[in-house]
Amino acid sequence: MFKGLSPIVYGGREVWPLVEGGKGVSATNHSSSGAWAAAGGIGTVSAVNADSYDENGDPIPQVYPQATRQERHEQLIKYAIDGASTQVKKAYEISGGKGAININVLWEMGGAQAVLEGVLEECKGMITGVTCGAGMPYKLAEIAARFDVCYLPIVSSGRAFRALWKRSYKNVPHLMAAVVYEDPWLAGGHNGLSNAEDPTKPEDPYPRVKVLRDMMRAEGVSDDVPIVMAGGVWCLREWNDWIDNPELGTIAFQFGTRPLLTQESPIPQVWKDMLRNVEKGDVLLHKFSPTGFYSSAVKTPFLYDLMHRSERQIPFFKRGEEEGTVQLSEEGKARSFWVMPEDKQKAEIWMRAGHTEPLKTPDGTIVFVEPDTRDTIRKDQQDCMGCLSHCQFSSWKDHDDYTTGRLADPRSFCIQKTLQDIAHGGHPDDNLAFAGHAAYRFKQDPFYSNNYTPTVGELVERILTGD
Repeated sequence: MFKGLSPIVYGGREVWPLVEGGKGVSATNHSSSGAWAAAGGIGTVSAVNADSYDENGDPIPQVYPQATRQERHEQLIKYAIDGASTQVKKAYEISGGKGAININVLWEMGGAQAVLEGVLEECKGMITGVTCGAGMPYKLAEIAARFDVCYLPIVSSGRAFRALWKRSYKNVPHLMAAVVYEDPWLAGGHNGLSNAEDPTKPEDPYPRVKVLRDMMRAEGVSDDVPIVMAGGVWCLREWNDWIDNPELGTIAFQFGTRPLLTQESPIPQVWKDMLRNVEKGDVLLHKFSPTGFYSSAVKTPFLYDLMHRSERQIPFFKRGEEEGTVQLSEEGKARSFWVMPEDKQKAEIWMRAGHTEPLKTPDGTIVFVEPDTRDTIRKDQQDCMGCLSHCQFSSWKDHDDYTTGRLADPRSFCIQKTLQDIAHGGHPDDNLAFAGHAAYRFKQDPFYSNNYTPTVGELVERILTGD
């Protein structure tokens, strides 16, 4: 029998321990987050390049006509502050004073600190807490203290929490409202897998969360500070043993994938329709993201193209650098590359199939792409507006000398371009479609049969029944 949930006190009021996952670049906005809060939970506005609107209520296109990357980056920060502030104000109004409104920030986004400070300044009294992951946001506690808001670090291991606590969070313990444990194998979007963890061997979250709680206790953090279980959470009956479990202390649950398929969800209908047809195994944990993090997305043709691009890859050398190498070709750009004879045979097959353009990677290899793909890669790299603090695709860095010092990597892609496109009507086949690994359950769950799309309120009500 399902135990049922009890409310927790958060931001000075009772709320359900149900958190809406803050999905970046307009996949979570005022409509979904305000409704989640109105249902008594914790709604999360994404503060990652959120939409602002014109006088007709239409999203303002985020375009970058500026000549230099630094100017485009400054424009990006302005868009981000304006957009997230607009979303928070609208969400707060929709919430009607119920639940709570958080914002979610990707610490590895370009200008993250400036964006966070700008939004908190603009939205005083409306934001209860800041969730933040994708990196090690040591400055999060300091910023939260300055604006007197709660903060909720996102971690994927007890070790990551301890590093944050020792260096920074122990100085502002009273504002740490929760710690989000994001399962690095099951969550959608960017994941916090460490080099010591095998992406092909998922680990049971219970012992990992138990270790996290033990570390929190060792540092004097009360059991009343919830650990938010995120990633792979679909229905609470499956987590019955976690509820009111003295080993784990207070537990809350984050839902990222399920709220995508609601009436208030801002994602386009074509994306919602695609989610209804995802099969088990259709979500891939991959490392093509220009952030350098692993991330989880649906296997669309866009993702398959990245997979195949990396498969068409061989090491190359300069003339005379390696014994036994031969010239790749006597014509075009391929003249510059010397390769092993067996690799030349592979390359000739790829080039005959139309993948005629060899592009250097930072790792001493070349990948082979079609001319149109080469042109797109080059244009996207030239158009970079610095959406990440460190970008593998464009070699941008948002501080110091503004370069990572590494060759731009053609095996990756412009993440800003594709996430903006899919959020505003672009087809999932042509873009990166983030989703958690439980997305296949839309097709299996009778709640969604006959193309039923619930409101956020109906979804929260359903979740509270255990289903």
